Amino acid sequence: MVMASHLIQGERVTMPVEVRQASACSAMFLVPARTARSIIDYSGLDVVEPLPGRAMCSLAFVRYVDSDLGPYHEFAIAFLARRPGASKREVGAFIHWLPVNQEFTLEAGRVIWGFPKEMADIHLELDGPVQRCVVSAGGQGVIDLRIGRGLPVPSGIARTSVAAYTCLDGKLRRTPWVMRPGGVRSRPGGVRMELGEHPIAEELRRLGLPKAALGTSGIGRLEMTFADAEAVT
Repeated sequence: MVMASHLIQGERVTMPVEVRQASACSAMFLVPARTARSIIDYSGLDVVEPLPGRAMCSLAFVRYVDSDLGPYHEFAIAFLARRPGASKREVGAFIHWLPVNQEFTLEAGRVIWGFPKEMADIHLELDGPVQRCVVSAGGQGVIDLRIGRGLPVPSGIARTSVAAYTCLDGKLRRTPWVMRPGGVRSRPGGVRMELGEHPIAEELRRLGLPKAALGTSGIGRLEMTFADAEAVT
């Protein structure tokens, strides 16, 4: 069987793309649904409301150590969303902003999946009791996010499948995304945040951030698989 592939900067990237070693931290926030809906309106998706009038927003940062796209750092802003009128089974993570610090993964992410990647300075500190991510882009500060380590989570979570939605240049895509986490720690709250002057920081302020997180998690050992994107009509 011939495997699908994409030519990125003269290098052939064969699908699916594998991440063999990474580590990550994330924080979940309940934010005003009306504001979140206005921010992702360009996608044609609607935010999910786990509570009336509240949407779920996730901030995450990842250190990729060994992957088909090379080593790099990444920050993400995502919302729990679905197509209007779709069933609950079609809920996924809509990736609103996804800065990275390496050119190859930037081009691959945009061409293959439509991920909204752009270049940024991303400083990560993942080895201490507080895990930190500092992002600046275009000479402007975006965020300084600090997440305290939580308590170990039982290792029963072996594999999680997620639909990642993206909308780049007006084209909505859905990417099957599988995560295999290990060394997971979690806790309620546990966030300190400072926002800069970048337009994305202003969006986060519109969502009511900084504020207390619903919960945070850290993944010490993370493997992932990204399949080819599917166009959503």
